[in-house]
Amino acid sequence: MRKGKLLSATLALAGICMATAAEARPDLRQMTCAQAQNMVVRHGAVVFTTGQHTYSMFVSNRSYCDWNQELFVQYGPTRDNRKCPVAYQCKEPLFGRGGFNRWN
Repeated sequence: MRKGKLLSATLALAGICMATAAEARPDLRQMTCAQAQNMVVRHGAVVFTTGQHTYSMFVSNRSYCDWNQELFVQYGPTRDNRKCPVAYQCKEPLFGRGGFNRWN
C-alpha cells in the first residue's frame, strides 16, 4: 500500500515539474517581433514555443553551433508578423563548407 502512495506522489510531482517547465518556455506567438529579437540578443540562445506542439531554438551567433554547422536565418510566427526573422538556427550546410564541387 505504501508503494502505491509513493508512486502516486512521485507521478504527481513529476507532472507538476513538467507543466512548470513547459510554461517557462516563452511563447513566440505571444510576443512582438522586436521583443523576440531582443530576447535572443539578451540571452544568446532561446528555445521558443512556436506552435501548439512545437518549439525551436533560436541563436544569436555561431558560438552556439557545432563546428560543422552554419547559421541560417530562422523565421517564426510572432503576434505582429507571421514570418518574423527572429534570429538564426544552426544547421549543417547541404553541400558542406566548400559549396558544391562535383569533381571531389
